[in-house]
Amino acid sequence: MIKPFQKISRLFKKTIQTPLGPMLAIADTDALYLLEFTDNPTLNQKTTRLQPLTDVPILSTDMQVAPLVSIQNELIDYFNGTLKSFQTPLHLTGTPFQKSVWKSLLNIPFGHTASYANLAIAIHKPTAFRAVANANKANQFAIIIPCHRIIKSNGDLCGYGGGVERKKWLIEHESNYLVAINRTISNSFASNARTTDAYPSK
Repeated sequence: MIKPFQKISRLFKKTIQTPLGPMLAIADTDALYLLEFTDNPTLNQKTTRLQPLTDVPILSTDMQVAPLVSIQNELIDYFNGTLKSFQTPLHLTGTPFQKSVWKSLLNIPFGHTASYANLAIAIHKPTAFRAVANANKANQFAIIIPCHRIIKSNGDLCGYGGGVERKKWLIEHESNYLVAINRTISNSFASNARTTDAYPSK
């Protein structure tokens, strides 16, 4: 859920432990501003970028700040394979072009991938794939806005701020979960068919 930017008095930060390593989350009491792996080389740049945009301090907290509680719980569900779409409110702090790319990333279905060229076409800028790649790199919300689902046109993996090994893990995690869901649905249909066959029409 994307929320419009509004005047705030302070931001809160919290480190969240995940199976792929710690992530830094930053939020106000209304929505999330950042979620990123703590060893991402661009993390300092991303957090620094928030300062002039919000003009408020970023405070460490153990308080029950609603968006931080929400994203921590949703990450647990995501890594457990029980969540496909995040609902924690987000504040997007970027240019109109960047926001168009990020919103387009949200349209890539769970368990699927796309290329920079696909993304450029989706935002009606078919020749802007390099600019799309830069907007992808500036994404403030790892996993939530799924830039990990972007691969090369030939199917190979491409760069990822959190590291290519994490990217590979995330793609496989989502793909495996989708296969498991489809298998469950197929088994359910098969079970219903057997039940129906047990009571032939007279």
